[in-house]
Amino acid sequence: MIPVTPLANEKPSALATDISERLNAAIREHLLSAFAPDSTKTLRSFSAPEAAELLGVSGQFMRKLHSEGTIPEPEDVRGGRRFYTAQEVWDAREILERSSRKKGRYLPRRSGDEKLQVWQLMNFKGGSSKSTTSIHLAHYFALRGYRVLVVDLDPQGSLTSMCGISPEIEFDGLTVYDAIRYDGPVSMADVVVPTYFPGLSIAPSRLMLSEFETESAVHSNPDQPFFTRIRNALSQVEGDFDLVLMDSPPQLGFLTIAGMAAASSLIVPLTPSMLDVSSTAQFLELAGAYMGVIEDAGATLQYDHFKFLITRDEPTDVPSQQLTSFMRALFQDRVMSATALKSTAISDATMLKQSIYEVVRSEMTRATYDRAKGSMDAVGHEVEVMIHQSWGRK
Repeated sequence: MIPVTPLANEKPSALATDISERLNAAIREHLLSAFAPDSTKTLRSFSAPEAAELLGVSGQFMRKLHSEGTIPEPEDVRGGRRFYTAQEVWDAREILERSSRKKGRYLPRRSGDEKLQVWQLMNFKGGSSKSTTSIHLAHYFALRGYRVLVVDLDPQGSLTSMCGISPEIEFDGLTVYDAIRYDGPVSMADVVVPTYFPGLSIAPSRLMLSEFETESAVHSNPDQPFFTRIRNALSQVEGDFDLVLMDSPPQLGFLTIAGMAAASSLIVPLTPSMLDVSSTAQFLELAGAYMGVIEDAGATLQYDHFKFLITRDEPTDVPSQQLTSFMRALFQDRVMSATALKSTAISDATMLKQSIYEVVRSEMTRATYDRAKGSMDAVGHEVEVMIHQSWGRK
Protein backbone atom coordinates (compact mmCIF):
# COMPACT_ATOMS: atom_id res chain seq x y z
CA MET A 1 0.00 0.00 0.00
CA ILE A 2 1.39 3.39 -0.96
CA PRO A 3 1.49 5.75 2.06
CA VAL A 4 -0.44 8.98 1.77
CA THR A 5 1.93 11.93 2.05
CA PRO A 6 0.46 15.18 3.47
CA LEU A 7 0.59 18.07 1.02
CA ALA A 8 3.76 20.12 1.24
CA ASN A 9 5.00 17.68 3.92
CA GLU A 10 2.61 19.16 6.44
CA LYS A 11 1.55 17.23 9.50
CA PRO A 12 -1.97 15.83 9.09
CA SER A 13 -3.22 17.95 12.00
CA ALA A 14 -1.81 21.14 10.47
CA LEU A 15 -3.18 20.20 7.06
CA ALA A 16 -6.67 19.62 8.47
CA THR A 17 -6.52 22.92 10.36
CA ASP A 18 -5.40 24.78 7.25
CA ILE A 19 -8.17 23.26 5.11
CA SER A 20 -10.74 24.08 7.80
CA GLU A 21 -9.62 27.72 8.03
CA ARG A 22 -9.67 28.16 4.26
CA LEU A 23 -13.10 26.54 3.93
CA ASN A 24 -14.56 28.61 6.77
CA ALA A 25 -13.19 31.80 5.23
CA ALA A 26 -14.64 30.90 1.84
CA ILE A 27 -18.01 30.02 3.36
CA ARG A 28 -18.06 33.27 5.33
CA GLU A 29 -17.28 35.27 2.18
CA HIS A 30 -19.99 33.42 0.23
CA LEU A 31 -22.62 34.03 2.91
CA LEU A 32 -21.74 37.69 3.21
CA SER A 33 -22.16 38.10 -0.53
CA ALA A 34 -25.34 36.01 -0.69
CA PHE A 35 -27.16 37.91 2.03
CA ALA A 36 -27.48 41.58 2.92
CA PRO A 37 -24.34 43.44 4.07
CA ASP A 38 -25.51 43.17 7.68
CA SER A 39 -25.97 39.39 7.23
CA THR A 40 -29.72 39.76 7.77
CA LYS A 41 -31.90 37.51 5.66
CA THR A 42 -35.11 39.00 4.31
CA LEU A 43 -38.31 37.57 2.86
CA ARG A 44 -39.75 38.42 -0.55
CA SER A 45 -43.12 40.10 -0.98
CA PHE A 46 -46.23 38.25 -2.14
CA SER A 47 -48.49 39.21 -5.04
CA ALA A 48 -52.19 39.87 -4.47
CA PRO A 49 -53.24 36.41 -5.75
CA GLU A 50 -50.65 34.77 -3.48
CA ALA A 51 -51.82 36.81 -0.47
CA ALA A 52 -55.44 35.91 -1.18
CA GLU A 53 -54.52 32.22 -1.41
CA LEU A 54 -52.65 32.38 1.90
CA LEU A 55 -55.63 34.03 3.58
CA GLY A 56 -58.04 31.57 2.02
CA VAL A 57 -60.14 34.21 0.28
CA SER A 58 -60.85 35.21 -3.30
CA GLY A 59 -59.15 38.05 -5.13
CA GLN A 60 -62.51 39.79 -5.38
CA PHE A 61 -62.95 39.59 -1.61
CA MET A 62 -59.46 41.05 -1.11
CA ARG A 63 -60.32 44.02 -3.32
CA LYS A 64 -63.56 44.49 -1.38
CA LEU A 65 -61.64 44.52 1.91
CA HIS A 66 -59.40 47.29 0.59
CA SER A 67 -62.24 49.35 -0.86
CA GLU A 68 -64.07 49.20 2.47
CA GLY A 69 -60.93 50.06 4.39
CA THR A 70 -61.13 46.83 6.39
CA ILE A 71 -57.45 46.15 5.79
CA PRO A 72 -54.90 48.83 4.93
CA GLU A 73 -53.25 49.17 1.57
CA PRO A 74 -49.83 47.49 1.37
CA GLU A 75 -46.85 49.80 1.16
CA ASP A 76 -45.76 48.29 -2.15
CA VAL A 77 -48.15 49.14 -4.99
CA ARG A 78 -46.67 49.04 -8.49
CA GLY A 79 -48.66 49.88 -11.61
CA GLY A 80 -51.89 49.35 -9.75
CA ARG A 81 -50.79 45.92 -8.51
CA ARG A 82 -50.49 45.22 -4.80
CA PHE A 83 -47.58 43.36 -3.23
CA TYR A 84 -47.71 42.31 0.41
CA THR A 85 -44.99 41.61 2.92
CA ALA A 86 -45.47 38.49 5.04
CA GLN A 87 -46.01 40.79 8.01
CA GLU A 88 -48.82 42.61 6.17
CA VAL A 89 -50.45 39.24 5.45
CA TRP A 90 -50.04 38.33 9.12
CA ASP A 91 -51.61 41.64 10.20
CA ALA A 92 -54.51 41.09 7.79
CA ARG A 93 -55.10 37.70 9.42
CA GLU A 94 -55.45 39.30 12.83
CA ILE A 95 -57.88 41.94 11.51
CA LEU A 96 -60.04 39.37 9.71
CA GLU A 97 -60.00 36.99 12.67
CA ARG A 98 -61.50 39.64 14.95
CA SER A 99 -64.55 40.01 12.69
CA SER A 100 -64.88 36.39 11.61
CA ARG A 101 -67.96 34.43 12.66
CA LYS A 102 -65.90 31.22 12.71
CA LYS A 103 -63.18 31.31 15.35
CA GLY A 104 -59.82 30.18 14.02
CA ARG A 105 -60.61 30.66 10.35
CA TYR A 106 -57.79 33.13 9.80
CA LEU A 107 -55.65 32.36 12.86
CA PRO A 108 -55.94 28.58 13.36
CA ARG A 109 -54.06 28.62 16.67
CA ARG A 110 -54.59 26.10 19.42
CA SER A 111 -56.88 27.03 22.26
CA GLY A 112 -58.42 25.61 25.40
CA ASP A 113 -57.09 22.14 26.14
CA GLU A 114 -55.42 21.68 22.74
CA LYS A 115 -51.88 20.61 23.57
CA LEU A 116 -48.70 21.94 22.05
CA GLN A 117 -47.73 19.91 18.99
CA VAL A 118 -44.10 18.78 19.09
CA TRP A 119 -43.03 17.02 15.90
CA GLN A 120 -39.59 15.48 15.57
CA LEU A 121 -38.00 14.65 12.22
CA MET A 122 -35.38 11.96 12.64
CA ASN A 123 -33.26 9.42 10.79
CA PHE A 124 -29.59 8.63 11.04
CA LYS A 125 -29.11 8.43 7.28
CA GLY A 126 -27.61 11.65 5.96
CA GLY A 127 -29.33 13.07 2.89
CA SER A 128 -32.83 11.99 3.93
CA SER A 129 -33.98 15.64 3.70
CA LYS A 130 -34.70 16.15 7.41
CA SER A 131 -33.61 19.79 7.42
CA THR A 132 -35.20 20.54 4.04
CA THR A 133 -38.50 19.05 5.18
CA SER A 134 -38.29 20.86 8.52
CA ILE A 135 -37.84 24.31 6.97
CA HIS A 136 -40.61 23.73 4.42
CA LEU A 137 -43.04 22.62 7.13
CA ALA A 138 -42.03 25.60 9.27
CA HIS A 139 -42.68 28.06 6.43
CA TYR A 140 -45.91 26.33 5.40
CA PHE A 141 -47.39 26.67 8.88
CA ALA A 142 -46.07 30.17 9.58
CA LEU A 143 -47.58 31.44 6.32
CA ARG A 144 -50.93 30.05 7.43
CA GLY A 145 -51.01 31.87 10.73
CA TYR A 146 -49.62 29.30 13.15
CA ARG A 147 -47.05 30.23 15.79
CA VAL A 148 -44.12 27.98 14.96
CA LEU A 149 -40.91 27.21 16.83
CA VAL A 150 -38.13 25.27 15.15
CA VAL A 151 -35.58 23.62 17.43
CA ASP A 152 -32.29 22.80 15.74
CA LEU A 153 -30.88 19.72 17.48
CA ASP A 154 -28.12 19.23 14.90
CA PRO A 155 -24.76 20.71 15.98
CA GLN A 156 -24.03 21.36 12.28
CA GLY A 157 -26.70 24.08 12.40
CA SER A 158 -28.13 23.61 8.89
CA LEU A 159 -31.65 24.58 9.97
CA THR A 160 -30.24 27.53 11.92
CA SER A 161 -28.59 28.82 8.75
CA MET A 162 -31.79 28.42 6.75
CA CYS A 163 -33.59 30.52 9.37
CA GLY A 164 -31.24 33.42 8.75
CA ILE A 165 -28.71 32.86 11.54
CA SER A 166 -25.32 31.84 10.21
CA PRO A 167 -23.09 30.07 12.76
CA GLU A 168 -20.28 30.56 10.24
CA ILE A 169 -20.49 34.37 10.60
CA GLU A 170 -19.53 35.04 14.19
CA PHE A 171 -22.85 34.05 15.73
CA ASP A 172 -22.33 34.23 19.49
CA GLY A 173 -25.91 34.20 20.80
CA LEU A 174 -27.50 31.62 23.08
CA THR A 175 -28.31 28.22 21.59
CA VAL A 176 -30.31 25.12 22.46
CA TYR A 177 -27.28 23.89 24.37
CA ASP A 178 -27.57 26.76 26.85
CA ALA A 179 -31.14 25.69 27.69
CA ILE A 180 -30.47 21.95 28.11
CA ARG A 181 -26.97 21.85 29.58
CA TYR A 182 -26.57 20.37 33.06
CA ASP A 183 -24.52 23.18 34.58
CA GLY A 184 -26.53 26.39 34.98
CA PRO A 185 -29.02 26.15 32.11
CA VAL A 186 -30.74 29.34 31.00
CA SER A 187 -34.44 29.73 30.30
CA MET A 188 -35.58 28.51 26.90
CA ALA A 189 -37.32 31.87 26.54
CA ASP A 190 -33.87 33.50 26.46
CA VAL A 191 -32.71 31.13 23.72
CA VAL A 192 -35.68 31.45 21.36
CA VAL A 193 -35.36 34.29 18.86
CA PRO A 194 -37.82 35.48 16.17
CA THR A 195 -36.73 35.05 12.58
CA TYR A 196 -37.20 37.26 9.51
CA PHE A 197 -40.25 35.08 8.78
CA PRO A 198 -43.36 36.35 10.68
CA GLY A 199 -44.79 33.67 12.94
CA LEU A 200 -41.57 31.66 12.99
CA SER A 201 -39.04 31.57 15.84
CA ILE A 202 -35.98 29.39 16.33
CA ALA A 203 -33.95 27.86 19.11
CA PRO A 204 -30.65 27.92 17.20
CA SER A 205 -27.74 25.53 17.19
CA ARG A 206 -24.02 25.55 16.64
CA LEU A 207 -21.15 23.13 17.18
CA MET A 208 -21.15 23.58 20.98
CA LEU A 209 -24.38 21.58 21.10
CA SER A 210 -22.32 18.42 20.54
CA GLU A 211 -21.06 18.86 24.13
CA PHE A 212 -24.47 17.64 25.31
CA GLU A 213 -23.61 14.19 23.98
CA THR A 214 -20.40 14.04 26.03
CA GLU A 215 -21.96 15.49 29.15
CA SER A 216 -24.92 13.11 29.01
CA ALA A 217 -22.59 10.13 28.70
CA VAL A 218 -20.92 10.94 32.02
CA HIS A 219 -23.83 12.56 33.86
CA SER A 220 -25.36 10.23 36.44
CA ASN A 221 -27.68 12.45 38.50
CA PRO A 222 -31.05 10.61 38.57
CA ASP A 223 -32.78 13.92 39.31
CA GLN A 224 -31.68 15.27 35.91
CA PRO A 225 -31.96 12.41 33.40
CA PHE A 226 -30.88 13.44 29.94
CA PHE A 227 -34.19 12.49 28.32
CA THR A 228 -36.07 15.16 30.29
CA ARG A 229 -33.85 18.08 29.26
CA ILE A 230 -35.53 19.07 25.99
CA ARG A 231 -39.04 18.39 27.27
CA ASN A 232 -38.47 20.59 30.32
CA ALA A 233 -36.97 23.37 28.19
CA LEU A 234 -39.96 23.36 25.82
CA SER A 235 -42.40 23.56 28.73
CA GLN A 236 -40.95 27.01 29.53
CA VAL A 237 -42.23 28.46 26.23
CA GLU A 238 -45.24 26.20 25.69
CA GLY A 239 -47.77 29.01 25.84
CA ASP A 240 -46.11 30.97 23.03
CA PHE A 241 -46.46 28.43 20.23
CA ASP A 242 -48.85 26.08 18.47
CA LEU A 243 -46.26 23.86 16.82
CA VAL A 244 -42.66 22.86 17.53
CA LEU A 245 -40.57 21.23 14.80
CA MET A 246 -37.34 19.52 15.91
CA ASP A 247 -34.64 18.71 13.37
CA SER A 248 -32.47 15.87 14.70
CA PRO A 249 -28.83 15.13 13.92
CA PRO A 250 -28.12 12.19 11.58
CA GLN A 251 -27.34 9.84 14.44
CA LEU A 252 -29.14 8.10 17.28
CA GLY A 253 -27.45 9.86 20.19
CA PHE A 254 -28.57 11.56 23.37
CA LEU A 255 -29.95 14.59 21.48
CA THR A 256 -32.16 12.49 19.21
CA ILE A 257 -33.38 10.34 22.09
CA ALA A 258 -34.10 13.38 24.28
CA GLY A 259 -36.08 14.78 21.35
CA MET A 260 -38.03 11.53 21.10
CA ALA A 261 -38.94 11.86 24.79
CA ALA A 262 -40.24 15.39 24.18
CA ALA A 263 -42.12 14.73 20.94
CA SER A 264 -45.84 14.22 20.53
CA SER A 265 -45.43 12.91 16.95
CA LEU A 266 -42.58 11.58 14.81
CA ILE A 267 -41.77 11.80 11.11
CA VAL A 268 -39.05 9.61 9.61
CA PRO A 269 -38.05 11.02 6.19
CA LEU A 270 -36.44 8.52 3.85
CA THR A 271 -35.52 8.40 0.19
CA PRO A 272 -36.84 5.46 -1.86
CA SER A 273 -33.59 3.54 -2.26
CA MET A 274 -32.73 0.11 -0.85
CA LEU A 275 -29.72 1.54 0.98
CA ASP A 276 -31.88 4.16 2.73
CA VAL A 277 -34.68 1.72 3.53
CA SER A 278 -32.17 -0.73 5.02
CA SER A 279 -30.49 2.03 6.99
CA THR A 280 -33.87 3.22 8.29
CA ALA A 281 -34.71 -0.32 9.40
CA GLN A 282 -31.51 -0.43 11.45
CA PHE A 283 -32.21 3.02 12.83
CA LEU A 284 -35.69 2.06 13.99
CA GLU A 285 -34.42 -1.17 15.51
CA LEU A 286 -32.00 0.82 17.65
CA ALA A 287 -34.59 3.51 18.34
CA GLY A 288 -37.03 0.87 19.61
CA ALA A 289 -34.39 -0.55 21.93
CA TYR A 290 -33.53 2.89 23.31
CA MET A 291 -37.21 3.75 23.71
CA GLY A 292 -37.57 0.68 25.90
CA VAL A 293 -34.57 1.69 28.00
CA ILE A 294 -35.80 5.21 28.72
CA GLU A 295 -39.34 3.93 29.36
CA ASP A 296 -37.85 1.59 31.98
CA ALA A 297 -36.07 4.64 33.43
CA GLY A 298 -39.38 6.45 33.91
CA ALA A 299 -40.03 8.25 30.62
CA THR A 300 -43.54 8.25 29.18
CA LEU A 301 -43.53 7.94 25.40
CA GLN A 302 -46.84 8.42 23.63
CA TYR A 303 -47.10 9.55 20.03
CA ASP A 304 -50.21 10.82 18.29
CA HIS A 305 -48.64 10.04 14.92
CA PHE A 306 -45.61 8.02 13.76
CA LYS A 307 -45.18 8.46 10.02
CA PHE A 308 -42.74 7.78 7.21
CA LEU A 309 -42.34 10.52 4.60
CA ILE A 310 -40.98 9.60 1.18
CA THR A 311 -38.52 12.32 0.15
CA ARG A 312 -36.65 13.00 -3.09
CA ASP A 313 -39.48 11.18 -4.83
CA GLU A 314 -39.06 10.62 -8.58
CA PRO A 315 -42.39 9.53 -10.11
CA THR A 316 -40.71 8.45 -13.38
CA ASP A 317 -38.01 6.33 -11.71
CA VAL A 318 -39.28 2.74 -11.74
CA PRO A 319 -36.99 1.23 -9.02
CA SER A 320 -37.76 4.03 -6.55
CA GLN A 321 -41.49 3.73 -7.22
CA GLN A 322 -41.28 -0.01 -6.61
CA LEU A 323 -39.69 0.66 -3.23
CA THR A 324 -42.31 3.28 -2.43
CA SER A 325 -45.04 0.76 -3.26
CA PHE A 326 -43.24 -1.82 -1.12
CA MET A 327 -43.23 0.57 1.85
CA ARG A 328 -46.90 1.43 1.38
CA ALA A 329 -47.88 -2.23 1.13
CA LEU A 330 -45.86 -3.06 4.23
CA PHE A 331 -46.86 -0.14 6.47
CA GLN A 332 -50.04 1.14 4.74
CA ASP A 333 -51.21 4.39 6.38
CA ARG A 334 -47.99 4.60 8.40
CA VAL A 335 -46.52 6.06 5.18
CA MET A 336 -47.74 9.57 4.41
CA SER A 337 -49.83 9.87 1.25
CA ALA A 338 -47.99 13.02 0.15
CA THR A 339 -44.36 12.81 -0.95
CA ALA A 340 -41.63 15.41 -1.21
CA LEU A 341 -40.60 15.44 -4.86
CA LYS A 342 -37.01 15.47 -6.02
CA SER A 343 -36.96 18.84 -7.73
CA THR A 344 -34.37 21.20 -9.16
CA ALA A 345 -36.55 24.04 -7.83
CA ILE A 346 -36.14 22.81 -4.24
CA SER A 347 -32.47 21.96 -4.75
CA ASP A 348 -31.73 25.42 -6.18
CA ALA A 349 -33.65 27.11 -3.35
CA THR A 350 -31.82 25.04 -0.73
CA MET A 351 -28.47 26.03 -2.23
CA LEU A 352 -29.40 29.62 -1.37
CA LYS A 353 -30.67 28.50 2.06
CA GLN A 354 -34.26 29.11 1.08
CA SER A 355 -37.47 27.12 0.90
CA ILE A 356 -39.67 26.97 -2.17
CA TYR A 357 -41.96 29.46 -0.41
CA GLU A 358 -39.23 32.11 -0.56
CA VAL A 359 -38.64 31.75 -4.29
CA VAL A 360 -40.36 34.04 -6.77
CA ARG A 361 -42.25 31.89 -9.28
CA SER A 362 -41.20 33.99 -12.26
CA GLU A 363 -37.51 33.36 -11.52
CA MET A 364 -37.66 29.73 -12.62
CA THR A 365 -39.58 27.46 -14.97
CA ARG A 366 -43.16 27.81 -13.81
CA ALA A 367 -44.10 24.16 -14.29
CA THR A 368 -41.09 23.09 -12.22
CA TYR A 369 -41.94 25.61 -9.50
CA ASP A 370 -45.61 24.61 -9.42
CA ARG A 371 -44.79 20.90 -9.07
CA ALA A 372 -42.31 21.56 -6.27
CA LYS A 373 -44.58 23.91 -4.36
CA GLY A 374 -47.58 21.64 -4.87
CA SER A 375 -45.56 18.76 -3.43
CA MET A 376 -44.54 20.66 -0.29
CA ASP A 377 -48.05 22.10 0.11
CA ALA A 378 -49.41 18.54 0.08
CA VAL A 379 -46.93 17.43 2.75
CA GLY A 380 -47.76 20.44 4.89
CA HIS A 381 -51.51 19.96 4.47
CA GLU A 382 -51.29 16.30 5.48
CA VAL A 383 -49.36 17.19 8.63
CA GLU A 384 -51.90 19.97 9.31
CA VAL A 385 -54.77 17.46 9.11
CA MET A 386 -52.95 15.20 11.60
CA ILE A 387 -52.40 18.14 13.96
CA HIS A 388 -56.09 18.99 13.83
CA GLN A 389 -56.86 15.34 14.58
CA SER A 390 -54.64 15.56 17.65
CA TRP A 391 -56.53 18.66 18.73
CA GLY A 392 -59.86 16.96 18.20
CA ARG A 393 -60.91 19.28 15.39
CA LYS A 394 -63.05 18.09 12.52
